[in-house]
Amino acid sequence: MSSDDNTVSTGARWSVYLAGEIHSDWRQQIDAGVRGAGLPVDLTGPVTDHPLSDDAGTMIMGAEPDPFWHDRKGAGLNAIRTRNLLKRADIVVVRFAGKYREWNAAFDAGQAVAMGTPLVVIHDDDLRHALKEVDAQAMAVVREPGQVVEILRYVIEGSLG
Repeated sequence: MSSDDNTVSTGARWSVYLAGEIHSDWRQQIDAGVRGAGLPVDLTGPVTDHPLSDDAGTMIMGAEPDPFWHDRKGAGLNAIRTRNLLKRADIVVVRFAGKYREWNAAFDAGQAVAMGTPLVVIHDDDLRHALKEVDAQAMAVVREPGQVVEILRYVIEGSLG
């Protein structure tokens, strides 16, 4: 860091894991904002193709007539991906939309906190009460994907857009 600015120039890329809601374009908004700002960020996340995520286990390891074991096979494979990407993440961003049950998102947020990885949470104000415990563990709580980009700009470059 030079003495006349706040920019940290390590040359390193940041890994940001985007967890949570898969039915809107919030990930694409963050991706476009990060690229537009020229930030050294690699975005990762879960498999967002819902049928593929659900069925990968049985597609690879064989069909299961019992729905429990069908789900268990897919969940195991998804856990390998998620756990490894969360371990590598410098920041975890979790989006809660409220329309769907988002147990995976809450679980990912809890894992990030347990690993000591900084957590940023995105949700609308109507979820404030329901997510108060999650919010209390986050280092930032925002309403819009663009705010995540500004957080990344600030923590990486020490500047505001």
